[in-house]
Amino acid sequence: MLEKKKSDILSEIIREGEETIIKVDYSARQTVPSIEDDEICMSEAQTLLIENPMATKLIFSQKHEYEYDYSQITLLKEIALLYSKLVRNKDLFGYPALSNKLAAATISTRYNELHNVLFTDLKKDPLACFVKLKRILRREKIQLDKEIDKEIISSQENYISILEHILSLLEKTKLIILAKPYFEGYDLNQRDVYRKIFSPLIRPDFIFTKLMATYPKRGTELDNYMIGDTEVVIFDIPDSVQYLYHIMPPEFKLSEEKYDLLDTARRILSEHKPDEEEFTDPSRMREIFHSVGKDLIEELANYRELRLSDEELEELSKILVRYTVGFGLIEVLLQDEKMQDVSVNSPLGKLPVFIVHAEYDDCKTNIFPTEGDAESWASKLRMISGRPLDEANPILDTELELPGASVRVSVISRPLNPTGIAFSFRRHRDKPWTLPLFLKNKMISPLAAGLLSFFIDGTRTMLICGTRSSGKSSFLSSLLIEIMRRHRIITVEDTLELPGSSMRELGFNIQPLKVASALSTSGGELSAEIGIRSTLRLGDSALIVGEVRSGEAKSLYEAMRVGAAANVVAGTIHGDSPFGIFDRLVNDIGIPKTSFKATDIIVIVNPIKSADGLHKIRRVLQITEVRKDWKDDPNLEGGFVDLMKYNTKTDSLEPTAELLNGESEILKDIASKVKEWTGNWDALWENINLRAKIKQRLVELSVKENEPNLLEAEFVIYSNDMYHKVTEKIIKRMGYENTDKIYFEWNEWLVKEIKKMKLKENENDG
Repeated sequence: MLEKKKSDILSEIIREGEETIIKVDYSARQTVPSIEDDEICMSEAQTLLIENPMATKLIFSQKHEYEYDYSQITLLKEIALLYSKLVRNKDLFGYPALSNKLAAATISTRYNELHNVLFTDLKKDPLACFVKLKRILRREKIQLDKEIDKEIISSQENYISILEHILSLLEKTKLIILAKPYFEGYDLNQRDVYRKIFSPLIRPDFIFTKLMATYPKRGTELDNYMIGDTEVVIFDIPDSVQYLYHIMPPEFKLSEEKYDLLDTARRILSEHKPDEEEFTDPSRMREIFHSVGKDLIEELANYRELRLSDEELEELSKILVRYTVGFGLIEVLLQDEKMQDVSVNSPLGKLPVFIVHAEYDDCKTNIFPTEGDAESWASKLRMISGRPLDEANPILDTELELPGASVRVSVISRPLNPTGIAFSFRRHRDKPWTLPLFLKNKMISPLAAGLLSFFIDGTRTMLICGTRSSGKSSFLSSLLIEIMRRHRIITVEDTLELPGSSMRELGFNIQPLKVASALSTSGGELSAEIGIRSTLRLGDSALIVGEVRSGEAKSLYEAMRVGAAANVVAGTIHGDSPFGIFDRLVNDIGIPKTSFKATDIIVIVNPIKSADGLHKIRRVLQITEVRKDWKDDPNLEGGFVDLMKYNTKTDSLEPTAELLNGESEILKDIASKVKEWTGNWDALWENINLRAKIKQRLVELSVKENEPNLLEAEFVIYSNDMYHKVTEKIIKRMGYENTDKIYFEWNEWLVKEIKKMKLKENENDG
């Protein structure tokens, strides 16, 4: 409840956990609340801090909420306490009576000047107060040198000592220390320096999330771009190894009339809270809320005689949906195609959102979510996923479809997280990854791309291994694109990360299965083990397991042993070496050693850090085959044979002698099943190199012709289809696989396709 303090300022004290917040009602004021710009606001803030010395935050409420955090109000609190101390110290301003009436009048004038500067300026403009006192001290010292009357000299020396004492007290305050570099030539009529020191978090009343709107002091701009109608600026911050990802979305730049419209519309819409059934189809629900919200805003605008263009109406409707049934500013972040991960840590309100950016790695943002955000997001995720999130189930993993982004979400809450609720949002690429895309990004070499493509067509069993955020799932997705569309694919995941819907749109025969989360302790979903076993009854299919964690590994190896000869079986697993994977699967999970031999290929994917530790790049470090002629320890008995290894000096994945000399048992096994390659290593090697040459050519022409779509899944699939068709045609015509002829005809087709693309682009431009 608002209470009128003795300062005659409407304010309330709010306690949230360890925070003591002074919230000031500024709605009746004509000026915008700003400590840095308004001397009255600064003075009132200090009055409140004198009355409430234990406060940790100060919030002014006026359409927006302007929040000054603990570090900023501490600066003011020091000044406020000093002011209070000086007011009580009456002896400090007493001065002796002088026999010389003229001298007495002069001294009296000086003390009155000091009194006015201190008790008029100190609260409303402490920097100006400090500069004035410094200038008065300089003047008095000059005057003292000219004085000859001993009585006046004595009183003047006393006055100077008082000035020096007050200045010494001020010089110890953090505010004066921070402002010292700006005092030379200080303009007493300007408040520019305060803007370098004070910077509130700002949010409209109807939004929980707070935003640090101002640009960072001393920040160097590295990059800027737009996400729709939101500006993104990347800053390098002195004395920090983290970049700042700064956004300014349109909802923080609206006029007061538009804020009123949105606030009223939000309150009306909040009377209808979507139930669990409506959240089963979030996209449909958003469409309905967008339509209803648009009509509501238009009606409210007409009632208030406020004219809105179609563009303004659409913008306000999008914002309204974002803060009713959506996820607020998290949605804005995830619409950035360069976004990879978004982390929201507890306790909420104290920490910014942290992200992983495709080009700038780990960054902090200017966004500060609150407890209100956390409760709202958690409630929506429960309904969307149908999974619990409570004390008995403190972990929730699910997927989320947002406008312009497909996302995996992980949530942890009490008691696992003692400080509240924390979120992790992992953004999936809008389109499936492809081997040519990874080739362009230098994650693999052309030969590695050709070799992996060969393994896929050779229906091998594969494990993609790496640490968290190494790119395992993305890399597995690129291998899925290499599977011919004539084959059926079944994916098994607890959280849908593989691009099933995109592949279906691209013509793949794909069936996703969703199973219970490995960390879930309740719910009606089937376990991963049952999900994998069920695929064995669904006929000949390529089986792809999103992530192998524990018990489902046994079912996966059962599928490998039964289905490896029929089609590809692949999955991802955490690990950083072939032996590490063996150790985890056999010794930790309990896979029999004989079952582990069903693994044909292990691909190690991990990030490489720069020498300064500030940057990382994703690379495939190893492609290793698992041989079958060992008994106890594949590491000691030659069961692991590297076919390709990463070379740090060349920053490339390079073939080993075993691969170059044709000593791969897996490749020999594939060759034994193909008439053209049986007993003919050169023919097999030419096929791998042909595939490598094709992938490399796509990258070369994509860059040369500025056609990035050549590397996207739709065209890569088209290219793969044409490779197979051209190969079939050449074999029929010549009686054998002539790789030179195949490449020549495929390349002719590619050049023609690029011409068609250019022609279509010109027509669209015209």
